[in-house]
Amino acid sequence: MWLLLTVTSVISTFGGTHGLLGKLAPESPEANMNISQMINYWGYPSEEYEVITEDGYILGIYRIPYGKKNSENLDAGYDVWLGNSRGNTWSRKNLYYSPDSVQFWAFSFDEMAKYDLPATIDFIVQKTGQEKLHYVGHSQGTTIGFIAFSTMPELAKRIKTFYALAPVATVTYAQSPLKKLSVIPTFLFKIIFGDKIFMPHNFFDQFLGTEVCSRELLDLLCSNALFIMCGFDRQNLNVSRFDVYLGHNPAGTSVQDILHWAQVARSKKFQAFNWGSPVQNLLHYNQKTPPEYDVSAMTVPIAVWNGGHDILADPRDVGMLLPKLPNLIYHKEVLPYNHLDFIWAMNAPQEVYNEIISIMEKD
Repeated sequence: MWLLLTVTSVISTFGGTHGLLGKLAPESPEANMNISQMINYWGYPSEEYEVITEDGYILGIYRIPYGKKNSENLDAGYDVWLGNSRGNTWSRKNLYYSPDSVQFWAFSFDEMAKYDLPATIDFIVQKTGQEKLHYVGHSQGTTIGFIAFSTMPELAKRIKTFYALAPVATVTYAQSPLKKLSVIPTFLFKIIFGDKIFMPHNFFDQFLGTEVCSRELLDLLCSNALFIMCGFDRQNLNVSRFDVYLGHNPAGTSVQDILHWAQVARSKKFQAFNWGSPVQNLLHYNQKTPPEYDVSAMTVPIAVWNGGHDILADPRDVGMLLPKLPNLIYHKEVLPYNHLDFIWAMNAPQEVYNEIISIMEKD
């Protein structure tokens, strides 16, 4: 990102007046929209709700209740719900704590699994009257699914099938620079990054999208900056949508969440957050060490897609995960895919989404 910072300075000085770095690509209005506006922009109906978790977090949740009208049957017609975990751009409220407080950010993917996912599923079930749902998760969305569905049998009964894209349980073989953070001692990590939000979305990200990465000569630079964290697959990236991607990403999480992943990387175990001392762990878990999560206890039918060039959900980590899943109904490795291709690759419908719909239809 330092290189991008330098480029930004150059553009601010020369680019706007002289166009030295190429003309701006047309800016997409989606770069400045909220979720409901983006849904409506593409001609779909949208609904917006707030879900309150047992521990007081207020989560934004969005619904596409049906497909486009007069779509000539191009839509599958499912009732789609888009959930959000605590701390991201769309779920930054709490009944008791301000987002400016340390207490608000005292969570990791443990709490997302224990509170956020059950509250969201309960809300959808009550709203729709459906007894069972299909759950599609990507990256940490799979992590919280593994935890919730293996530790809460009653919640697991409400899931027809779990569709896991770029699944993450362990990160033993991950090659992403993000893993390098695990070598930083916790006290030093908090000195560097604080003890609240990690990687919030702000104006600078949006500026990169609309003023830097939308310039013709800089799309390669920007795509490489994204790929460094997630793996390389440039041929599947629609560079004309950089302003949209960077207009909404990153969405932010807690420093504690990143510390939890650093712990998983060091321990090579899929386990709960270590609160720093045997006494603290006793208070949280009734044992001196954080418990490990047993994915083999999850009996929900699961279909898995992973990428061959994913440096976060490394194929070797996925290879260790698959034999532990007792009800694996489908697995596909998409060899060219990196970590983010599952959500924005141009051929994702052909490689992944159509197969998900096909499995849903059989169910």
